[in-house]
Amino acid sequence: MFKLVLKKRQRNQRSNCQHSLDHGKREFQKNIYFCFSDYAKAFDCVNHNKLWKILKEMGIPDHLTCLLRNLYAGQEATVRTGHGTTDWFQIGKGVRQGCILSPCLFHFYAEYIMRNAGLEEAPAGIKIAGRNINNLRYADDTTLMAESEEELKSLLMKVKVESEKVGLKLNIQKTKIMASGPINSWETDGETVETVSDFIFWGSKITAVADCNHEIKRRLLLGREVMTNLDSILKSRDITLPTKVRLVKAMVFPVVMYGCESWTVKKAERRRIDASELWCWRRLLRVPWTARRSSQSILKEISMLSELWCWRRLLRVPWTARRSNQSILRSVLGVLWKE
Repeated sequence: MFKLVLKKRQRNQRSNCQHSLDHGKREFQKNIYFCFSDYAKAFDCVNHNKLWKILKEMGIPDHLTCLLRNLYAGQEATVRTGHGTTDWFQIGKGVRQGCILSPCLFHFYAEYIMRNAGLEEAPAGIKIAGRNINNLRYADDTTLMAESEEELKSLLMKVKVESEKVGLKLNIQKTKIMASGPINSWETDGETVETVSDFIFWGSKITAVADCNHEIKRRLLLGREVMTNLDSILKSRDITLPTKVRLVKAMVFPVVMYGCESWTVKKAERRRIDASELWCWRRLLRVPWTARRSSQSILKEISMLSELWCWRRLLRVPWTARRSNQSILRSVLGVLWKE
């Protein structure tokens, strides 16, 4: 269940980012500025003493904080080197790896930073459906958004200062700036923040021009690679056709459709998606393109409906917005559909 919740949040943040870019760039002809920031060894730098204080300030009951304090108390470690092991030392930083509480504890830590940075009250951000959106967060990755370079830099400096107060440092080498308008090079702590025209955001490519065409082509190529790797299995005569069809649906199409919630699909993209799916079915049936067989006969042989599977998956995307009125994704999608 926890893994499913994380995947859902990951999907939402990716969709928020892409649709915010579409909304500002295409609908209102505004320049949108993004800063994809990342902390250096975030989960390993959580200070235990500061964490207990933060939990108290965030309203966590004292008995729960006491349980967590006892869980982390008395931790020791030693380092093995080529000359033996070092003396044992106390561990006062970092959340436990593999513990289901660790993401939650870090989220409290990150939320404390954002509240102290005053991002909720900051005027900088993107106005969508009456809401001011200036940050999207998932785990230790934070995406800042603004309508001008100065506003974005102000947001980044606020987050940087508050993060350093609790022991977290931004990884400037992994921090990227993407803008749909002109932007100057930035320097932070003597390091230049790289400006990019596209960025792989949670597995999906987002471009400064808000064009999904490159991402759709990329996904189709990745799907073809997976289909090619399955050749030895699909050629086997010991596996029935229905099993092979289910295998393609389970292993190939999820790769192709990953992140489709954030796509803006035009007629050309739909034709490309349909052609790619038919290529998969023809390859499964070992039917070359030179064979004079219609697409309908291919679909009939594998017992598919007239509508292709991938396109039916895309048609379900509008149901994504059926969530609470407070959802950022619902606000963004709602405005785009109305317009």
